Amino acid sequence: MQSIQIQDIIHASRVLNPVIETTPLQYNELLSQMYDCNVYLKREDLQVVRSFKIRGAYLAIQSLSKEVRERGVVCASAGNHAQGVAYSCNRLGIQGKIFMPSTTPKQKISQVKLFGKEFVEVIMTGDTYDDAYTTAIQYSNEKEMPFIHPFDDPLTVIGQGTIGMEIMNQTSENIDHVFVTIGGGGLAAGTGSYIKSVSPDTKIIGVEPEGAPAMKRSIEQDEIVNLENINKFVDGAAVQKVGRITFELCKQLVDDIVLVPEGKACTTILQMYNNNAIVIEPAGALPITALDFYKDEIKGKNVVCVISGGNNDIDRMQDIKERSLIYEGLRHYFIINFPQRSGALREFLDDVLGKDDDIIQFEYTKKNNRENGPALVGIELKHREDYDALIERLAEKDIKYIEINKDEKLFNLLI
Repeated sequence: MQSIQIQDIIHASRVLNPVIETTPLQYNELLSQMYDCNVYLKREDLQVVRSFKIRGAYLAIQSLSKEVRERGVVCASAGNHAQGVAYSCNRLGIQGKIFMPSTTPKQKISQVKLFGKEFVEVIMTGDTYDDAYTTAIQYSNEKEMPFIHPFDDPLTVIGQGTIGMEIMNQTSENIDHVFVTIGGGGLAAGTGSYIKSVSPDTKIIGVEPEGAPAMKRSIEQDEIVNLENINKFVDGAAVQKVGRITFELCKQLVDDIVLVPEGKACTTILQMYNNNAIVIEPAGALPITALDFYKDEIKGKNVVCVISGGNNDIDRMQDIKERSLIYEGLRHYFIINFPQRSGALREFLDDVLGKDDDIIQFEYTKKNNRENGPALVGIELKHREDYDALIERLAEKDIKYIEINKDEKLFNLLI
């Protein structure tokens, strides 16, 4: 049975002390009022590289012998682990080859180069973390350079475990629930190892994106599952396959795993920015989003949400807003066949569109010698419940339409 010793985490905290920030555990009044409990945020978005990954990365690299370190190190990452490795290479004065998927947000790539400076080379490859991982492992073997795993390494897990130690040292309250993001599983495995050692009754709730439930499926089937297709939007937690070590630890330590829709996480990102001026990335938003699924159980309890990172590219904000509005049922896209006659659009605006509805996209293609012409129409509602009335008015006017929101292939093609 795989296990992490609490003494190793305590030792790791001493090693990491000169390198990392002891991030605050902040009481959040708005969330506490919303869920009728005490919600504390562990602010790893305020870490030196704006995510928790520096903990495991530095510990793993620093633990290598001087001779091995001098060969340089290799890693694969969708962003945050890469920044931790880059920072560690710079700090320790060693070379690093960092393989990242081509879908990685530009902001994270820029940060890797900023933290690593002349000590790292970034190599873009593949579409997912798993693609980058395969290429990095091959390079590591060919060049005989040590591979620094983002999660499936005891030292990486031990480093992440220092978050659990900090949480328990930062409050005198009994913690009832800790919500923590699961990608490969290192954060949950490490944090859970320490917290369960000192507070066995505290529930560790893992949170995965709905489109990449690798750990939940693996635990359900009692074997590591390799997901064929995943939604890559939550780049910090979208993995096809969890680690062997983290799988065994999470089976023992994690009390439940909640799957969060990507669009719902986007709503949380916007709310946290607007209400608390906190910038969090999609993976960091998952634990807060999961509170909605636990609102009855956590009433009156002390709850911690680990905000795993804040590396969010400003260029993604429009996409985040779009996904949020679609999830909340406020933005809908249609292909509508308009009669090719004067006044048809005016009738649509007057008789179909509600008084609070807004057209946010309109693309019309006129076809010669045709009675009807297709238009791509985007409509934003003020209230979710306005949707049924809109559909009823379309039916009353006998307007032929295709609802793009409900056709994933068509949506991805047109929107």
